[in-house]
Amino acid sequence: MAGQRRLQRVSIQEHMAIDVSPGPIRPIHLISHYFPHFYPFAAEPARPAPAPRPAVVPALRSTPQAQLDPEPEEDSDDNTALGTLEFTLLFDVDNSALHCTAHRAMGLKPPASGTVDTYVKANLLPGASKASQLRTRTVRGTRGPIWEETLTYHGFTRQDARRKTLRLCVCEDPRLRRRRRALPLGELRVPLRKLVPNRARSFDVCLEKRRLTKRPKSLDAARGMALYEEEEAEAEVAGEERGRILLSLCYSSQQGGLLVGVLRCAHLAPMDANGYSDPFVRLFLHPNAGKKSKYKTSVRKKTLNPEFNEEFFYAGAREELAQKTLQVSVWDYDLGTADDFIGGIQLSSHAAGERLQHWLECLGHNDHRLELWHPLDGAPLQLSD
Repeated sequence: MAGQRRLQRVSIQEHMAIDVSPGPIRPIHLISHYFPHFYPFAAEPARPAPAPRPAVVPALRSTPQAQLDPEPEEDSDDNTALGTLEFTLLFDVDNSALHCTAHRAMGLKPPASGTVDTYVKANLLPGASKASQLRTRTVRGTRGPIWEETLTYHGFTRQDARRKTLRLCVCEDPRLRRRRRALPLGELRVPLRKLVPNRARSFDVCLEKRRLTKRPKSLDAARGMALYEEEEAEAEVAGEERGRILLSLCYSSQQGGLLVGVLRCAHLAPMDANGYSDPFVRLFLHPNAGKKSKYKTSVRKKTLNPEFNEEFFYAGAREELAQKTLQVSVWDYDLGTADDFIGGIQLSSHAAGERLQHWLECLGHNDHRLELWHPLDGAPLQLSD
C-alpha cells in the first residue's frame, strides 16, 4: 500500500506536463498547441485574450519588418520589380517600315544575384515567331543596359498597324550561362493601331512576366520548336500570310524594255524544320518571248526576310508588254529534293487592285521607277511555257 501511495504522488512539473482537459482527444495540428498557455485546465483550446494581443504583437515587430508585407511584394514582382524598358516607335508610311529604337532598361531582376548580359528581342504578333524576330546586340555586366539600337520591320503596311501587336522581351544571353535557350527577364506588348503615321512615340513601360505554353506535338514535328506563344500558335493554325515581296518596275526608253527589280522579301513562311527557309525568286514573262523570259535570283540561306537587290531586263515595246503577264514566285531551295513553293503574284492588265495599278503606271510612264510591296498568294501559279 505504501508503494502504491508513492506512485500516486505527482510533482508539480509532471502535473503541468499532463493534459487533464476533459473531453475527447483532439489532433494536434500545430506544435504550439502542445504547450500550455498559462491556462491548461480550460475546456476549450487556448485562445489569445482579445484586448492585449492586438497591442502586443505589432509592438514586437520592428518598423522595417512591418513594411515588408507579402501582398505588396507579390504585386511588385508582376510589375515594377521586373524593371522598365524605354523605347521609341515610328511608323514610316512612305517607306512601309516600322522602326523600334530600344534605348535602355532599368531595375532588371536577374534570376541570380549580380549583373546580367541582356538584349532586346522583338516580334510582331500574330505571326510566325522567326519570320518577325529581330534583336539588339548584347550589353554585358549591368542591370541597367543601354542599347540605343534601332530594329526595322520592312514591308510594314497600314493593315499591319491595324491588326498587329509588337512584343518586346528583355532576355538574358544564354551563351555565357551555358544554357541552350535565352532566359526572358520580362516582356511587354504594344498594340500598333494607336500609332500615328510618321510621328515618333516614346514609351517607358514596366516589364511583365512572360507566359509560355507547350507546343502541340503536331506543330512540334512540323516546326521543330518546343515552346511558342499563344498568339503565334493561333496564327500558324489559322494559316498566317505567306509573306510579301518588294518589286520595282521601270520601262526604260533608252534600252527599250522593262526593268524588274527584286529588292527584298519580308515575313516569309518557314518551310524547313529549323523554322527558316532558303529563299530565292523566279521571274517568268508569259507568253514565252524567247530564252530571256525566265530569270532567277541567288539563294539567301536561312532567313525569312531576305534582301536581294537584283535587277532583270525584258526587251519589248510597251504595247507588246501590256499584253503579257509577269509571274513572280518565291521558293525555298532544297538540296537533292524539289524546291518548296512559298508564294507568288502575277502582274498584268488583267490583275486587280495594287497589282494592276503598279503594272499600268509602270507601262504608262517612261523612265519612272515604281516600288511597291505585294502580299504573296499561297496557291501555286499555273502559268507554263
